[in-house]
Amino acid sequence: MRRTVPLAARPEPIAVIPEETALIVVDMQNAYLSPGGYIDLVGFDVGGAPPVIEETGRVIAACRAAGILVIYLQNGFSPDQREAGGPSAPVWHKSNALKFMRANEAFAGTLITHGTWDHAIVDPLAPQPGDIVVPKSRYSGFAGTGLEQILASRRIRTVLVAGVATNVCVESTIRDAYHREFFPVMVTDATMAAGGAAAQEATEFNVEKFFGWLATGAEVRAALLNNQ
Repeated sequence: MRRTVPLAARPEPIAVIPEETALIVVDMQNAYLSPGGYIDLVGFDVGGAPPVIEETGRVIAACRAAGILVIYLQNGFSPDQREAGGPSAPVWHKSNALKFMRANEAFAGTLITHGTWDHAIVDPLAPQPGDIVVPKSRYSGFAGTGLEQILASRRIRTVLVAGVATNVCVESTIRDAYHREFFPVMVTDATMAAGGAAAQEATEFNVEKFFGWLATGAEVRAALLNNQ
């Protein structure tokens, strides 16, 4: 019989079954977290990244110890940008990385491009054997990827979600998880917004009121540790 773990969350506690739970780590890449990465270059503050990286690392370790599947999403494009689709595709116009590279020839092919430092997951959170890495080229982890099939094939019901940016790829992935009948739990202090506290608060409001649940990393870790 599979054990049920009670998780303190908002707006109300939620019960999770580790064997039916996955941790989705969204875009924890140099592009979004490191000085000199794409987000830094286009003018967003990455000063809050270190504690987010640390808490995400603690949550990942706790999930691995509990037998919870860890899935990394990794955002980016091939060197020829085949996934971007050109001017007929909205992402060609709205991706700040693509726009920056077009405007700054010296950076062409260096931002969220497969095989580059910018695209790489930050060293402290490097995937381990048994983890799954899902490449993507849109904000949501479900858009044009095999994520839904990976989750469904393992009978996953609950997805814990950490990563960046809270108000962009994290929120997009949570919304799509909800619409696909998964139970999303956003790990609040293992996420960071592009745009500061107001953007973070707006996504937390949306998730709590409409799309899922909120829990801190400490709450997730305590639930898993106390029910091993």
